[in-house]
Amino acid sequence: MPLTPEEPQIHESAQGPRVTPAASRTAQTPRPVPGPRPAAVPRPGRPGPSPAAASRTGGAPRPAPPAPRAPQATPGPVAPTAPSVSAAVPQIQLIPASAEGALDAAEEAVDLLLDTGRGPGDILVLTTGDPHPWAAHELSFGEAAYWALHDAGDDVFYADAAQAERAAGRPVVVFAANGGPAGATAAALPTALARAGALLIVCGDPQQINSVLGTGV
Repeated sequence: MPLTPEEPQIHESAQGPRVTPAASRTAQTPRPVPGPRPAAVPRPGRPGPSPAAASRTGGAPRPAPPAPRAPQATPGPVAPTAPSVSAAVPQIQLIPASAEGALDAAEEAVDLLLDTGRGPGDILVLTTGDPHPWAAHELSFGEAAYWALHDAGDDVFYADAAQAERAAGRPVVVFAANGGPAGATAAALPTALARAGALLIVCGDPQQINSVLGTGV
């Protein structure tokens, strides 16, 4: 059957490229080996190349700039510290109360102190009239046992204001002017102030308290 012009003829010679033997290939010219690179120029403020690198490149090493030395401070005279006035003079707070209500006001002050973080051993309560029920109960076991509790210093201590000089100082003193002999408040209040390390709380008549302390609390 004759071939039509649309069908291409395939000859034996058109069988793809022939592979040239490896021996007949031309050897490639070897690539030149790169020589030593020039040393990089050091940046300002940084040390130059090491002496070994400088000898390879033919350049002299640049010395690093010396670091600035901070001036040494010369110790001057130390000024004496002035004593704190607030640490020597306790703060005074006045709770207005009648002679009949002064002990209850003192009890409320103690509860508030304990609720705000004061330790029981930080508080001393002094009364000018009838003793606190706790003091009356502990005194029933004798004076020695009563004052032993005072010396232990781990609980609130209640005492008669007339015995304030025997009581040791505590950070907080609560003074209840709940009656008693005439002039009891005026006689015991200065001692109560001397026993208070940081705070003196006075429960009583404001006019009487101010006349004794000479303050406008």
